[in-house]
Amino acid sequence: MADKYEIRRFRAVEKGEPGYAQGTDWIQAVGFGFHDTRRNDEFVDKIMAMYRSDDRELTGVYQTGDVAPHSLAANVPVATFGTLRKDLNVGYGRQLRTHMVTAVTVRGTHRRQGLLRRMMTEDLSAAKADGMAIAALTASEGSIYGRFGYGVATFERSVKVDTGPRFGLRHVPSGTVEIADRKVLLELAPEVFERVHRHTPGSIVRQDAYRQNVSGTVGREGKEDEAIKCALHYDAAGTVDGYVSYKFAGWDTKPYTVEVVDLVAATDAAYLELWQFLGSIDLIQRVSWADAPVDDPLVWALSDPRCVEASDHRDMLWLRILDGVRALGARRYAADGTLVLGIADALGFADGTFVVDVNGGEASVSAAAPDVRPDLSLDVADLGSIYLGAVCPVTLQAAGRIREHTPGAALRARNMFAVERAPHCLTHF
Repeated sequence: MADKYEIRRFRAVEKGEPGYAQGTDWIQAVGFGFHDTRRNDEFVDKIMAMYRSDDRELTGVYQTGDVAPHSLAANVPVATFGTLRKDLNVGYGRQLRTHMVTAVTVRGTHRRQGLLRRMMTEDLSAAKADGMAIAALTASEGSIYGRFGYGVATFERSVKVDTGPRFGLRHVPSGTVEIADRKVLLELAPEVFERVHRHTPGSIVRQDAYRQNVSGTVGREGKEDEAIKCALHYDAAGTVDGYVSYKFAGWDTKPYTVEVVDLVAATDAAYLELWQFLGSIDLIQRVSWADAPVDDPLVWALSDPRCVEASDHRDMLWLRILDGVRALGARRYAADGTLVLGIADALGFADGTFVVDVNGGEASVSAAAPDVRPDLSLDVADLGSIYLGAVCPVTLQAAGRIREHTPGAALRARNMFAVERAPHCLTHF
């Protein structure tokens, strides 16, 4: 492989600076890998600006020899890999800086060359050396990343909500909802999201593209999305504490449907009252949302819970522990006690036996002495899954993923790793 390919790592730069063309070629390669239409120059310029805002590192794998006649030129990478770093809420408002992996592609004609393994292992090694305790990604395919130590840590689902005569919430409004110009979300969306992020386990800080997309400023093809509308929720004091970005699916869609682009609410009341608004839109019979939480208070607030039709329950955030002591010590725990975890890590980053001693919710974490026997043995991917409390250790034990050496240890782990509310990641990347 070393003779055929070269790995280059670089940052997005301003237009006109050396290396700009390298970044635009990389963006086109990512688009090709995810079956997007070719982006025009104006759209690529916008993407590059957002990448600079997030301080992304871009990695490309390039052919070193002559490329086949008439094929894509050597300046277009055959594999891509991107990273950025944001804070992850690991429960009880605790924040842990997280190494986020995105834009992973390998051109179909260059697979089985070890390109993904080399990009991933080199990147994780560099992140660990840089002091990162945890890495994260969202996966387009569920069978790829477990071998690199990633475990599913949060879930989401799609919902279709019947907003016809059956729709009604058992909730007395405490605030108000008003329609606003969609462009106000350029400023307001990050402010409201910051409040939501602080009390939502599993939430990861959003990249700059979110405010551009939810406000309709940058649509899927790079142009403004004039179809997007916006409503804001105001609390009793008149402060904006929630918003919904949405669009009409068109008169050809039956029943007439509004699609939620983004729904962010800093309080339970704001969440329900935004749904009350959505359920009251004239001429609309259904509201769909592709990124709804699995544990959704809407279902329990409805007079008829069967108004919600859920489908496509799927994994969302995947976590990869890089430093067992730092990651386990970063979060607060719901129950006191001592738990000895034997972690197997094929890549060697977090391999070992660790003692987690919790007193008053605060953990002291250390490497166990050689003669200490673990209460639970698990792979590093399974540690990533239970880390935010969304996956039950007792379930993983029943599935044969976790081995219990001390009776009741899996239940003890469930109680200790519980968080204050259902984990949900509102950020795709």
